[in-house]
Amino acid sequence: MKKKSLLSIIAAGMVAVTLLAGCGKKEDTKPAESTTKTETAKADATTSASVVSDAAAFEQAIGTNGKWIIAITKDVTTDKELVLDGEFKNGKKDDKGNDAIQRKIALYTQDENRKVTARFTLTAPKLTIKSPMASIQHGTFKGDVYVNVDNFQLVDAKVDGNIYFATDSAKSTFKMDGTSSVTGKQEVKK
Repeated sequence: MKKKSLLSIIAAGMVAVTLLAGCGKKEDTKPAESTTKTETAKADATTSASVVSDAAAFEQAIGTNGKWIIAITKDVTTDKELVLDGEFKNGKKDDKGNDAIQRKIALYTQDENRKVTARFTLTAPKLTIKSPMASIQHGTFKGDVYVNVDNFQLVDAKVDGNIYFATDSAKSTFKMDGTSSVTGKQEVKK
């Protein structure tokens, strides 16, 4: 009986790894990639993802030494103020052939067909956005967001709090799609 249970656990783990590895080739739209430490060391640091499940790992991943995608795999709560900082390339080219700049906080998981399978909540008193071309996608941020850059986006995401913009330009270039929402104020606060 013990042998059967162990084999079931191993088989379930192999299925999960296979699904993650299958999703790993779609970096541009998925929140995470499955790699070993050796593969991660070989990957281009600017185009790979950070997959985290706790506040300490998230805090490290959003810094200047992090990755362009920061994906959480469950609800994460911290009492610290967070800062998304650094300029990152997503591995694609823009219309002019230059490396595309992007930073994504992915509050979800998805299947091999890119269908969102789970949404998560990130809770912190404050999140300051300093990375250019940043977005929060497919989940909820509970707290206030302070946007210091242009072109910040919400994609199928909710901010349960206020969004404060450092400049008129940051506010005027802010975008959110029809499935996104903000429960509080959206205003310039210098």
